[in-house]
Amino acid sequence: MKQSSVYLAVDLGATSGRVMAGVWLADSQTLDLEVVNRFPTSTTKINGSLHWDILDIFNSIKKGLGEAARLYGDRIESIGVDSWGVDYALIDSSGAILGNPYHYRDSRTDGMQSEVQKHVSKEEIYSETGIQFLFFNTIYQLYSEVIGDVGAIRSAHRILFIPDLISYWLSGSMHQERTIASTSQLLNPKTGVWSQVLLESLDLMPGLFMPVVEPGTIVGVAKPEIRKETKLGEVPIVAVPGHDTASAFVALPGNRSGYAIMSSGTWSLIGLELKQPQLGRETLEDGFSNEIGYDGTVRFLKNICGMWLIEECRRSWAELGREYEYDEIVAMAEASPRMQSLIDPVAPEFAAPEDMLVSIAAFCRRTGQAAPESDAAMVRCIFDSLALKYRYVFRKLQAYSPEPLQGLYMLGGGARNRLLNQLTADVLGVSVVTGPAEATAIGSIAVQMISTGALENLNSARDVIGNSFASEVFEPSVNDQFDDAVILFEKLLVS
Repeated sequence: MKQSSVYLAVDLGATSGRVMAGVWLADSQTLDLEVVNRFPTSTTKINGSLHWDILDIFNSIKKGLGEAARLYGDRIESIGVDSWGVDYALIDSSGAILGNPYHYRDSRTDGMQSEVQKHVSKEEIYSETGIQFLFFNTIYQLYSEVIGDVGAIRSAHRILFIPDLISYWLSGSMHQERTIASTSQLLNPKTGVWSQVLLESLDLMPGLFMPVVEPGTIVGVAKPEIRKETKLGEVPIVAVPGHDTASAFVALPGNRSGYAIMSSGTWSLIGLELKQPQLGRETLEDGFSNEIGYDGTVRFLKNICGMWLIEECRRSWAELGREYEYDEIVAMAEASPRMQSLIDPVAPEFAAPEDMLVSIAAFCRRTGQAAPESDAAMVRCIFDSLALKYRYVFRKLQAYSPEPLQGLYMLGGGARNRLLNQLTADVLGVSVVTGPAEATAIGSIAVQMISTGALENLNSARDVIGNSFASEVFEPSVNDQFDDAVILFEKLLVS
């Protein structure tokens, strides 16, 4: 093996994407991470509907791969692709895409949960899939297209989730990877196959679905036209854990037990890594998902609106001529009095608001609180509310953990927010340990290394990650008391 082999992670987030290079230093048994390129994951509105500009995104990916070929040449061992969950493209019988994929926040899913439950009960859906009920899940997106004969649905031959689509365009191999498939609310986590009960009961065109492939499967090599355009060699394409959170969970620094896990970014996903799905009435009522992870694991978690709240506030402020970088936003919150106004981050009005600032102020007034009076107070409201929501979910997780929870691993870009990390430790009353900020890319790279034989298994990959990337520990303050804020916050909860 080359002394410094390179593995490429195409990591697509809901606001930006990147091509990252993992440089494996065999002599020291450590991994370095290098940014090849970053780009926005563009959206576009067509006839009032919100879509991903997938061709622009793919063009940015190819530019990144071309730059990687220039930088690393024949040291590149493989490529893997991950993205956000639930969204998909429709492919016709010739292999062509049938239009730009819809964005999960498009309004066509409005009212679809209740429409679906006219045919299949909530309890049956959960027993079949174990997935949290979120308005944008694939089941509701696809159902809205089928009953409305939207777009080219009746011409579709296959459905490909976003990382499956990009891998298909890179390799020519059409497949549906297990972890991204599990976000759809259509895959049975116990049988491991698509739920025929749901597909047939809802007439969701079962022929669109293929047997899923396991994360870590090598699905092909870069096809000739990609090699010609990017100057890559015949590089293997690995179906890494396609859902970004599944790849992020791989990047746990070590194998410490007794810790909950959070992947913090646009969304905050907090949960446990379990061996078996939990499909009981309690988990349904508590709103937990059983998403599939790498190596047969189950990501038992709850999906919470995270930095999306901040991103939308930044967008509104920018329209008013006020531009803030993230460091400025954290400093603003730090200087603002805490626990003055609170929201439930998962309240429906925050899912796709016209103006997040207006929506947060209205929620506060509706619940008998003063609305934040400054930009700093608005940011403080969001951070305080997120920490309290983390506390609420963390305490729910205690009932499902095989051992007492003594801390929280914080992975992803949100782990850079030291104020929120410390606030979370204080509110939870346990240690918060940060893992890699680029956990998703690192997890993708680790799986590629296992698939191509550079690493033995998940445990050895996590040992390497723990040795390669710095961690920080935030201990709870013994002086802080949040009883009044907790009481108020729990009165505000929507779910």
